Amino acid sequence: MNGKAISPSISEWPGDAREAAQLVVDQYGEPDEVSASQVVWHKPGPWKRIVATREVHDHNFPAPHLDSVESVIDYRFPADKARDAYLFDGSVVIDRTRGEVSARCHDEQANFLALNLMHDIATGAKTMRQARDYYAKEFLDYRRKKPTPYMEKLRFTPPRGGTADPDERALTDEALQRAVDEGKRGG
Repeated sequence: MNGKAISPSISEWPGDAREAAQLVVDQYGEPDEVSASQVVWHKPGPWKRIVATREVHDHNFPAPHLDSVESVIDYRFPADKARDAYLFDGSVVIDRTRGEVSARCHDEQANFLALNLMHDIATGAKTMRQARDYYAKEFLDYRRKKPTPYMEKLRFTPPRGGTADPDERALTDEALQRAVDEGKRGG
């Protein structure tokens, strides 16, 4: 692994997960949090956090590989585009309540690619199909040693906070109290 020592925080992990997490260690140093199942970096580079997990997940888009490194940004994703993001790439996750979007892949470059294309979908610059086609093209270009601008960095500046959406209240305090009172009386 690039001639560098394996991080002690992941040294006992299975090979695929260890390799992916070590790439993050090589880029950003030792993690801020360590548990038996994951390691976490807070605010490394352009990210809100990076989470590398001991468990890997099979992912076939655009070609079979294993996902285990999640890069998270603050982002308020437009609700009317959520279906397109869902269909674009199953490793892109929208957390509306927290106001976050993340991508989970093998490395940071693939997460840059996925989140840049997620942003293109959110802003209407690309359709879901165009984003999938571009992802596949850039994936191949990377292997061809051709330019891959979407894999180099985030091509937009994510906000730092202010993206959470706690939703709208559907129940009044009075309705909740009545339910509690009914429950005490047995219905």
